[in-house]
Amino acid sequence: MNLREKTIKSEKIYEGRVISMSVDTVITPGGNEATRELIHHPGGVGVVAIDSDNMVYLVEQYRIPYDDILLEIPAGKLDGKGEDPVKAAERELSEETGLSADELIYMGDFYPSVGFLDENLRMFMASGLHQGDTHPDEDEYLNIVKMPFDKAIDMVLRGEIKDGKTIAALLKAKLIREKNL
Repeated sequence: MNLREKTIKSEKIYEGRVISMSVDTVITPGGNEATRELIHHPGGVGVVAIDSDNMVYLVEQYRIPYDDILLEIPAGKLDGKGEDPVKAAERELSEETGLSADELIYMGDFYPSVGFLDENLRMFMASGLHQGDTHPDEDEYLNIVKMPFDKAIDMVLRGEIKDGKTIAALLKAKLIREKNL
């Protein structure tokens, strides 16, 4: 069975600084008309930065949708759909932690919420780290948290790290390192 839907109409209902929203009318594989509400995002990057002492660098940041301070990997949005994800990963790592890396290993893509959001987050693992100065965005406030990589994995398994991209990236980095890929 062909599972693709065909968009027959798309109405943009919101254009913001980071996202836009549309309501699309589609024809389903069964031939019926249906409505899809979509959020469009330029995409982003996330970096698991692990130093030679097996310490991982995370950031604490307040997230208003959950009214909570979350522990996350350094991450951020692409500056437009055309930005090179490697350059964006280098930028975000430097901005949020002050780190630069000798090596960035691409770990794959992560789709955070496939039912209504088209964001594609590219995940990287950084090694050969060098410390510099942080320079977060003007409206970005965060704390850098350095901890043993295995402790971060344990925090994921206990449900103490709740951010989806961070969970996926940390677990993927663990498996890649174990398999020496």
